[in-house]
Amino acid sequence: MKKITLLLIAACAILLLAAPPFLKNYGVYLLSYWLVFVIATMGLNLTVGYAGQKSLGHAAFFGIGAYTVAILMKAGFSFWLGLPVAALICFFIGIALGFPALRVQTIYLAFATLGFNTAVWLVMRNEEWLTGGTFGINNIARPSLFGYSLEGNLAYYYFVLVTTMLLGALQWGLLRSPWGKAFTALRDNPIRAESLGIDTRSYTLLSFAIGAAYAGVAGALFASLVQFIEPAPFTVGASIMMYLMVVVGGPGYFLGPLLGSAVGVILPEWLRFAQAWYLFVFGAAVVVLMIWLPDGLLSIPDRIKAKRQAREASAARAAAAQQQGAQ
Repeated sequence: MKKITLLLIAACAILLLAAPPFLKNYGVYLLSYWLVFVIATMGLNLTVGYAGQKSLGHAAFFGIGAYTVAILMKAGFSFWLGLPVAALICFFIGIALGFPALRVQTIYLAFATLGFNTAVWLVMRNEEWLTGGTFGINNIARPSLFGYSLEGNLAYYYFVLVTTMLLGALQWGLLRSPWGKAFTALRDNPIRAESLGIDTRSYTLLSFAIGAAYAGVAGALFASLVQFIEPAPFTVGASIMMYLMVVVGGPGYFLGPLLGSAVGVILPEWLRFAQAWYLFVFGAAVVVLMIWLPDGLLSIPDRIKAKRQAREASAARAAAAQQQGAQ
């Protein structure tokens, strides 16, 4: 399965490197937009899919990252300073938000993170001296790298693509380290994980912190991509949509964010042929998907494998019963 995953990653990387020059300007912009959400949902997948925590506040970290970069750049600082600062701020806020997860679980934790998202959104909307309120912050410049401007959509796309691949490689290594195994143990059975000597408190906080840092990086990239931010993209509804992307793609699957973000970002664009009905079609498609594939699209190979193994086991039992009857 790991070999198949690596082959799929390589094929996707080649396609994403080769295809954009042949696309129109909006197509390149849309791919950049999608990759930003891939990064954000990679962080959420770590928190939800691997560590097993229920978070509905991811869009708040996304917004904190975006506003951090925008505010620092308006104050005259470089994007290259704003990007790590956004990640660090989200990392430490993620640790603070992780503390409720030590006392409450499942739906209660989801409500706690939902409240956090609402509080952050209210600050973004009402503190005009800092965030611009409903008027937002505009004219957010795109950075330059080694003297090469990333102002164009294609140049910025490749920058976002390389960042996505680096963060993906970082998470791939993390998940195969003892930390990744501890996250999985925490998700599957916290009591057993604690009995094995895993510090569940530390790993719960760490899952929130790393997931938040990924969202902060995504928010920073988002701010320079759209070049104008205001509170609307960072509501509770946006957090629910990100959670939905993780669930649709497959929580706990490495490529889940890639596929889930495509369903949440690119699929609605393809459904615009339905005009006023496209949101209904999109919503209905997601509902049907969740009924038939509650573990996400990437669970299809595992379900097929499980059914094949069940048939083989049933055939083996039937053969054994026939042999006993013949004797």
